[in-house]
Amino acid sequence: MDLLEAIILGIIQGLTEFLPVSSSGHLEIGKAILGDNFEAKESLLFTVVLHFATALSTIVVFRKDIWSILKGILKFEWNDDMQFAAKIALSMIPAVVIGLLFEEELESLFGNNILFVGYMLLVTALLLFLADKAKDTDKKVSFSNAFIIGISQAIAMLPGISRSGATISTSVLLGNDKGKAARFSFLMVVPLIFGKMAKDALSGEISYESSGSLPLLVGFIAAFVSGLFACTWMIKLVKKSKLTYFAIYCVVIGLIAIIFSLYNN
Repeated sequence: MDLLEAIILGIIQGLTEFLPVSSSGHLEIGKAILGDNFEAKESLLFTVVLHFATALSTIVVFRKDIWSILKGILKFEWNDDMQFAAKIALSMIPAVVIGLLFEEELESLFGNNILFVGYMLLVTALLLFLADKAKDTDKKVSFSNAFIIGISQAIAMLPGISRSGATISTSVLLGNDKGKAARFSFLMVVPLIFGKMAKDALSGEISYESSGSLPLLVGFIAAFVSGLFACTWMIKLVKKSKLTYFAIYCVVIGLIAIIFSLYNN
């Protein structure tokens, strides 16, 4: 992977992380179009690094919310901030369990597996279509909701299943407010990404001395910068726009991915 490809993929990640269209799916499609030949583990590593960049951009955009939550936790009271943090922790359990038990199986799905991505994008489209039919409310995410949304996040570890699309759709279908669902969706992934990066670093999977370190760094910067822009603009788009538009987009891209894969085989 050269630097231009890393920049392109970084921008793709930054722009698609905050829309329900599967950033990981778009990354795999982008890699295939650019002719990337990374092995599965290398491909997954690049994907995780870019997700880490957008996690940082999420922290910057939601810095006031995160600071408020941290202050609430430090009061050691069962207040709204402490409860929100507990819900985030609860939502992480399914993804952590699935990630630990099926890490190798998940890794094998990354790396030019465009046909699978195409089918999963169609699944994402179905979720968005269903969520668009749900009534808008002012209900907050409950503890039971948080765990169910966490299951959706675990399923979204599959390339092509949009994490934000799956979690927001699940939350909305459970009767929660779209705005609150989007906020919870974007914040719940931050500790998970940091945990994944810490695990990879401790296991030695991440090496900045390798020949691929510079593309990783360039891709990281591109994803972070584009993520800052996308997060501030697209969160409003997720709240106000109909999910059907994103569903149609996922259908189109999914079909293109399937046709591209079949044609090249």
